[in-house]
Amino acid sequence: MKFQIEVLKSKIHRVSVTQADLNYVGSITIDEELMDAANMIEGEKVQVLDVDNGERLETYIIKGERGSGAICLNGPAARKVQVGDVVIIASYALLDFEEAKAFKPWVIFPDTKTNKLIR
Repeated sequence: MKFQIEVLKSKIHRVSVTQADLNYVGSITIDEELMDAANMIEGEKVQVLDVDNGERLETYIIKGERGSGAICLNGPAARKVQVGDVVIIASYALLDFEEAKAFKPWVIFPDTKTNKLIR
């Protein structure tokens, strides 16, 4: 039997929310440098997990200015977080079961204070 399984594709582990903009259509703005490092693309669906308050939400990515450290929750998601909250941003992919066994996700660990990549 062949089936697919949803697995973690990419994760930005523990970044700080820099802005929350209620008066926006929706989404999360992420620094393009972080997106590239985590192999995420604009428009990709992500899950945002707020470490500080336990909120979990789904939205899509808007590309932020490269090197800015921007993590901005827009639209209704802005009500779920506070500036300064630490969040985990995860995306998932469907893979064939056998492929999923060998798949290794892109996981990055930026500096939580600056949201800059640690090299």
